[in-house]
Amino acid sequence: MSRFLPADHSQGDETTVGGYEAVHGRAASFDAADGYAYTMAVLADALTDDVRGAFGAYFLFLRWRRVGEEGVEGHLESDYLEFGASHQDAAAALGAWQVARAQEYLRTLLALELADGSATSDMDDDA
Repeated sequence: MSRFLPADHSQGDETTVGGYEAVHGRAASFDAADGYAYTMAVLADALTDDVRGAFGAYFLFLRWRRVGEEGVEGHLESDYLEFGASHQDAAAALGAWQVARAQEYLRTLLALELADGSATSDMDDDA
């Protein structure tokens, strides 16, 4: 069950991915052209043999069911989009993206998925 938490604008800039989560106490979510709602998470992994940084950060977009029991129906993942010397550095770099830019990235992933003809299946890479 959800609960109402008022926005705390002293926690950051809600126009950025990380700032939105800090201000609202939850991840940003979007209604998308495929009719599903998506929630966005920033994740980071340790990398090996990558000159851009020891850690890479990427988006995980969770696709929520439209019908039946509430839950996750699938997901979309980006490639590594930002890099850093630590998990926190890489995640912070991606968290600094504007929410609108992240939403546009989701649109791109969905367009690629629709072009592949797998509009409701999971997708493991991006453009």
